Amino acid sequence: MADHVPSGLLEACVVVGASEDKLKDVCQSLKQVDGTTDMPVLDPEVLQVHVPPFVTKGNTGESGGHGTFSRVQRRESFIQKDERPVSAPSDPVEAESTKVVGVPKEIDLMALSHLCFPGGLQVTDEPKEEQFHFLVLTDVFGNQTHGVVLRCYRPFQEGSVIYPDGHWSSKKTSKLYTAHAICVISKHPYYNALKDCLSCFLVQLRTCRLSEEMVKEFAAKLSLVPIPPPGQLHVMFNLRPLMVFLPAREDKDLPAVDLDLHLPFLCFTSEQILQIITGILMEQKVVFFSADWSRLTLVAECFLLYIQPLRWQHPYAPILSHQMLDFTMAPTAFIMGCHLNQFQEVAAETVDLMLINIDDGTVSSSCHETVDIPDIPFASAECFIKRSQKLQLQYDLEVCRQGAGADINEMRMLRRQWQQNLNRDIQKITLELIVNTFRDVSSHLNYEHRVFNSEGFLNNRELADQPFYKKVLETHIFHSFLKDRLNRKMDVFTRMVVNTLSGTQKMNATNISRRHTMQEMAKKYSTGPDHHLTKSLGMRFSNLGEERHLSLLRKSSLNKILNPKSASTVPPKPVKMFQLPEFPPPTANDYALNYYEEVIQLLGMAIFHVPPDDSALLARHFYLRGFMNTLCSKRLDALSDFQSLYKTDIEIFPSGLVKTLVDSLEKDERSQADGRPELKRLISKVMKDNEIVLVQTDDPVKNFKLPKSHMQPDDFVKHIQESGVVKDVATIYRLFEALTLGQLKQVDPELFGMFYTSWKETGAKAEDIDLPAEVMQFLDANECVYKLSSCVKTNQGVGKIAMTQKRIFLLTDARPGFVEISKFRDIEEVNISFAPLLLLRIPSLKIKSSLKKEVFEASLKSECDLWNLLIKEMWAGRKMADEHKDPQYMQQALTNVLLMDAVVGCLRTQKAIAAASKLAYFDSVKDEVSMMVPKTTSEMLKHKINPSLDLPTPQTVHVLLYTPGQLYYSEADATRNPKLWCALSGGRVVVFDATSWSMSQNSIQVGYCQLNCMLRLDKDQVWIASQDSIIYIIDTRSMSCNKQLTEHRHEVLDFALDESDKMSIQMYSCSSDGTVILWDVSTLKVKKQFNLTCGRLVSIQLFNGSLWCCARDSVIELRKNGTPHRKMTVPENLRNVPTEFSSLLLFLERDQLWTSCSDSDELCLWHSEDLTKPVLRIQLQNCPGVNCMIKVKNQIWVGCRGQRLGHGRVRGKIYVVNTEEHSVEKELMAHTDSVQALCSAEGRYVLSGSDCQDGKIAIWKVE
Repeated sequence: MADHVPSGLLEACVVVGASEDKLKDVCQSLKQVDGTTDMPVLDPEVLQVHVPPFVTKGNTGESGGHGTFSRVQRRESFIQKDERPVSAPSDPVEAESTKVVGVPKEIDLMALSHLCFPGGLQVTDEPKEEQFHFLVLTDVFGNQTHGVVLRCYRPFQEGSVIYPDGHWSSKKTSKLYTAHAICVISKHPYYNALKDCLSCFLVQLRTCRLSEEMVKEFAAKLSLVPIPPPGQLHVMFNLRPLMVFLPAREDKDLPAVDLDLHLPFLCFTSEQILQIITGILMEQKVVFFSADWSRLTLVAECFLLYIQPLRWQHPYAPILSHQMLDFTMAPTAFIMGCHLNQFQEVAAETVDLMLINIDDGTVSSSCHETVDIPDIPFASAECFIKRSQKLQLQYDLEVCRQGAGADINEMRMLRRQWQQNLNRDIQKITLELIVNTFRDVSSHLNYEHRVFNSEGFLNNRELADQPFYKKVLETHIFHSFLKDRLNRKMDVFTRMVVNTLSGTQKMNATNISRRHTMQEMAKKYSTGPDHHLTKSLGMRFSNLGEERHLSLLRKSSLNKILNPKSASTVPPKPVKMFQLPEFPPPTANDYALNYYEEVIQLLGMAIFHVPPDDSALLARHFYLRGFMNTLCSKRLDALSDFQSLYKTDIEIFPSGLVKTLVDSLEKDERSQADGRPELKRLISKVMKDNEIVLVQTDDPVKNFKLPKSHMQPDDFVKHIQESGVVKDVATIYRLFEALTLGQLKQVDPELFGMFYTSWKETGAKAEDIDLPAEVMQFLDANECVYKLSSCVKTNQGVGKIAMTQKRIFLLTDARPGFVEISKFRDIEEVNISFAPLLLLRIPSLKIKSSLKKEVFEASLKSECDLWNLLIKEMWAGRKMADEHKDPQYMQQALTNVLLMDAVVGCLRTQKAIAAASKLAYFDSVKDEVSMMVPKTTSEMLKHKINPSLDLPTPQTVHVLLYTPGQLYYSEADATRNPKLWCALSGGRVVVFDATSWSMSQNSIQVGYCQLNCMLRLDKDQVWIASQDSIIYIIDTRSMSCNKQLTEHRHEVLDFALDESDKMSIQMYSCSSDGTVILWDVSTLKVKKQFNLTCGRLVSIQLFNGSLWCCARDSVIELRKNGTPHRKMTVPENLRNVPTEFSSLLLFLERDQLWTSCSDSDELCLWHSEDLTKPVLRIQLQNCPGVNCMIKVKNQIWVGCRGQRLGHGRVRGKIYVVNTEEHSVEKELMAHTDSVQALCSAEGRYVLSGSDCQDGKIAIWKVE
């Protein structure tokens, strides 16, 4: 169990110094000389080791198996030398216990003794002041422990004897001085806190001599201190004379920050800090130097915190003793620290070292006077320098206005608050540096195949920045960072990327093009006449990244970060303190248990006084109390506290510890747990999870490589997706047909390579187009040029035809240099005509625009057929996008055009045009009946969006939820805009900004099962019902799912909100087995639970205190106490067919109930006073069955199952029923699959979502 119990503050306390024998030898040697010799340097030895638990032998025996849980890991024995003049113990067992000391396996005592005295243990003839320094100890597995060392000098005399009680006996009066080092080791980097603890201990040392009991008592006190969980709850304790503070980690994936992050800014310029960060990111051999040992670790730790969330993967030893200097000759990358006296020796022994002098503030190389490494990207560096110049680094300036304090703890508190604010500012600045540098990585990842297209990423960097990226992309640091991106890790990097996206950028992020817009080209050219010549963008990635909203066009993203006012900042949560009680005599077991009991009582009082709505703070208190109950072996109480984390903050749930607690339950404890429902559910879940063998996959990140064997369709799909060309599976199959036209249905590697090269080359040509300034001013800001013809003769003059996503135009040599041919939506006709020339027929392309009388004609010669295909596809895509109100059709048409261009470029044969025509999807289907939009549908349809845009295949839209907000669009505060929540297959939730219909949030993973219902509560919560029997609660401020309700045992299907009591809002939830639970929303406690005897329960609705439950075979009205009142069943005429109720709507203000069935084309209207049979049936023409219904004003909108049309095509209908006239007003057809979800947007719009063959959301206006 010890492996899973979180460690306390103390891992070990070690005393290092010179042995008594060596001190005697020193005295003898000095006695034989005349006193002019240098004082000797001794080899330090470990004198004492103290590790938890600190329990006396007698008390341990009394406590038996119910004592405290040991937090000790597996130990290796350390036999302490015992040559002191003490009487031998009579009990051999006791004698053995005094010698064998358990040592944490991560700690190398031999190395530790040298690190406590890295410059050697010097004997002196005069006292020296005490000194601190800091250690980081790393084992062979990369696990780190952290230490703070106090070195203090004490006198010793010839013939002196040290007794166990610390008493000294001396024969001479002449004094010599030697040092003892007291090293406190922790698994957590609490440098300031441990230094404060040792400072308090130093006060004792100045009044009495060092003794083993004194050190043991000091270490025992620290072993009682728990580590706060991640969040805003910090722990403090009184060690006299100082109050010591343990700050909590801000994020579970980041270490605690308990040091002064501004130290490097006091030693180096901003440019030098960037140079050091660059060296670390490139995994250089970095050596820090200082004449003060205490600076080495602190400065090195600061730089590792600066690069978070990237993590250093190589050897790390911020302090090397003089015996360890050969470590700097290691062949791998490393970060190490040495004394300044060894600077020349280290620089001379090894080449290619990055030498950093902390004292002088210089950065140099062992080979050159300057460090020859590429610079970090200019835009990122400029942003960092500007931000760092605004930091207030001098505390004295802060306290000028304050009076002199008389209370040292109050003064320390003010200093600590200032330091925490400064640390937060520095962390934000350095995180922005990392985000600016690597923001665009996600757009070059293929998540399904775990591929990073490094070539494409490099080609999209500025030419001057490419040397930096080429080196960084080869490092272990970056590889680990890529793994986190591919795992969709929601860390500080991802959160900052999402928070700094503007609404415009979010809309642009869904654009399939990777080309420069006119706005960006203007910025690019404005930087200088030659700047645009330094870059060649050779890659284009349509539909590449799954999380495209994370990837911005780089210029605009950096401008976004550069503006401090535009960055979306979340104010830090207020810090709360939990003060531990006074320490007891810690080596007695009973006293330790009493101390834990007192801590538990204090936590209970704190939990009682925490407001129920502050669930995050409650969770931290529950976690600490669960930890303390674990130490007291109160397993059931500990499990109860950890169970409470499901309803407060599941993010800090200690899975390993809970599993171990469950496994350690004794028989009587298991029986008690079975009597407590919440513990029974928790134990059941843990046991179920134990049965599932979880294979931890650590799939490597692959770089895209061209295939080397022939490809069948499925292999071709995989390689195309890995290349980043296109992701949509249907489009890739059409590309396969194009490349294999007239051949065996397989693609050989040579052809694939030719196509891939053509794809890159055609993209590079378009990127290098230099447009005149007047042309850029005429085009829209977001337009990009995708295709440019050769110079041709037209009826508008000689020039080149250019195509954007909106129009085609002619670039002429003569002024004005720009002639618009037509926008795609204005085209009326496109055809090829032939003009005779001698014996030849010269083809020319004709384009007729509805806005111009004259037909445009261009003699494109060999390019004519290709341009004819491209323009017709874009025209068809534009036409269908306008008719279906679906902008994705235009984006897909553009993808088809780019693929056609690449196919023709790679084939270069007579059949190239015929092959390319296989990709002209929209031109081939535009006249099909199934793709035509009826007039009524066109009038009602406002817009369509695709929540599966960045996925290989469309996903079913299971649930839709609209949450109101501001009705105007605000980039400054987009979090307050109305939102559309969309639940897709596999527990994926996508959130759209309802003002711009752009994705406003990275997809939220809510379990891995189908989601059945979503409901918003107040402004901060969205409840989600899942097929896995769990109710998930999303915090709409942090957009994270950190609470779960696990009381249901079967699939949760629906919610009903009870707001009759404004002081206590309640929520009903139902599951498929007929269980209905009433929740107190503020406390998340179950107020009532009852079970219905019925078929599968489908939905519930609340009206005037009665709960109406719609089951598969009946509808039941329940009283408030849960007893059935009335019941109605499926109408008689439908009982002979296999059908069931699918939806229920209440119009009780009209005494009406409306029901639908899953396999019936009827809506049944029932009178609320007579539930025996329906009073009216409304026929839905050509309706295979009803999936969902909602009430909007005086209408009922009905979503139906898909109607088969032949050739594999399906059409999903929506019927709008007038509730007053009891008739169908409209039939709407905008989906090509069943309508699965409906929701209303404030009565002004209705939104519908469809099954996976379509997978889109339609937005309808309500009349």
